[in-house]
Amino acid sequence: MIHKILHYPFLFLAVLLLFSCTSKEKIVYLQDIDRAKTYEQALAYEPVLQADDLLSIIVFADNPEVTIPFNLPQIQGNYQINNNQSGIKTYLIDNEGYIDFPILGLVKLGGLHRREANAKMVKLVSEYIRNPGINLRILNFKVSVLGEVSRPSSYTIAGERVSLLEALSLAGDLTIYGKRNNILIIREINGIKSYHRVDITQSDFLNSPFYYLAQNDMVVVEPNTSKINSAGVGPNTGIILSGISLLITIAVLIFK
Repeated sequence: MIHKILHYPFLFLAVLLLFSCTSKEKIVYLQDIDRAKTYEQALAYEPVLQADDLLSIIVFADNPEVTIPFNLPQIQGNYQINNNQSGIKTYLIDNEGYIDFPILGLVKLGGLHRREANAKMVKLVSEYIRNPGINLRILNFKVSVLGEVSRPSSYTIAGERVSLLEALSLAGDLTIYGKRNNILIIREINGIKSYHRVDITQSDFLNSPFYYLAQNDMVVVEPNTSKINSAGVGPNTGIILSGISLLITIAVLIFK
């Protein structure tokens, strides 16, 4: 009887260790990277402009005075930002893909790559200015990272390109409970939402269209089986286990 009771704590510990073990294949990123090819397609990524993108569009030329009608200030009148730079008007792409630009009127930029949009603006402005240049940037490029990461949040990207790994890094990386082989990416293009699942334990995703994130992408990291199972454990489980341990100790002392 005593030996059977003494076996219970060790049996419980053995079961705990069994379920707490995990394999390298579920944790390590890019496990087959040494066998991977060099991918150039992902490096050529450019963002596609879409509805609700906030753009900064600055026109410049050899004669700065001729660009003044195109570079309206954010608020009509003379003022400065940081005591040295005039605030330039920004442009929000509407649901139909258009912006309302000075002199030019409505210009459709939605659906174009940033380089294509830049070239289109140069062509339109060149009807009024000789050899103009255009500096076009997306100001509200952001991605959201949710689920099993250390710092879930929406992150504004200073540039116009961020990889999935960089976004996860901004979020403090996955927790040990994050499912690395089934990361969900939700993307909206022209009002249509799509989703894709990515396995970052394999290098195949380096050439995936989801290696680089688009503006407003949502990255969802699912919990693994261990986290899901632990979520089903009630808040009083620790007290119950302590009580069982105490009863076993008492039983051992009584029957010793």
